Amino acid sequence: MVAVLVAVLVVAVPPATALADERDDAAAQVEFGISVAQAGLWDEATYRWQRAVEIDPTYAAAWNNLGIAYEQKGLFEEALEAYETALDLEPDNLNIQQNYDLFREIHDRVLQGDR
Repeated sequence: MVAVLVAVLVVAVPPATALADERDDAAAQVEFGISVAQAGLWDEATYRWQRAVEIDPTYAAAWNNLGIAYEQKGLFEEALEAYETALDLEPDNLNIQQNYDLFREIHDRVLQGDR
C-alpha cells in the first residue's frame, strides 16, 4: 500500500507585537522552507522549520510544516509531536487540523497493517 501525502503548508502573518522581530525571523525561515520543500529538498526544509520553532516556539505554522517534513522523511513520532504542538498553539486552525487528521488516518492504517 502506498500512502499519498496531501498536506497544506501553512503560512502565518507575523503579529504586530514586541516579538515581531523574532516572528519575522521565524517567518523568513518558514518561507524559505516552503520554497525548498516545493523543490523536494526535505532535509533543508526540515532544517529551516526547526530553526523557525527554535526562534519562535509559539509559531504554529512552523510546527505544522515541521510535521509535514518529518512525515515526508518517515519520522512519524516526530511528525505526531510537531502536529500536536501546532494544534495546541492554534486549535481552531483548519489547515493544521486537516493535516493532523490526515496524518493520523494514514499513520493508524499503517500501524494496523503492521500487526
